[in-house]
Amino acid sequence: MSDVVDESTLASLRAQLERQHVELRKEIEEQGADPDRDEVEFVDDPGFSDRSHSTEERSRLISLVRALRSNLREVDRAVAKMQAGSYGTCERCGNPIALERLTALPSVRLCIDCKQKDVKG
Repeated sequence: MSDVVDESTLASLRAQLERQHVELRKEIEEQGADPDRDEVEFVDDPGFSDRSHSTEERSRLISLVRALRSNLREVDRAVAKMQAGSYGTCERCGNPIALERLTALPSVRLCIDCKQKDVKG
């Protein structure tokens, strides 16, 4: 277990991550994609006459599915870190991530200082 987070809080965060995992997989499937595959397959509607609208919709859907899959990977990574005992530690500087930040974003990988450096840099 991480030195940063006590057992009770860790269990609560794990439950939150597990719920997110299930919800993200469901949302990916609802978009017509497979959560375990990187590509998105579409069924063409031969009666759909506006190709530009169809292309725009596909582009939007691909972006959405990619974002959902990225979030799913982050959730899975956080759970793996819990199992490895490194959860709650910044991946860049090695310092503890504030409990408030972990509670708000359980799959977060960086402490606030390192995240702010990313935004500025």
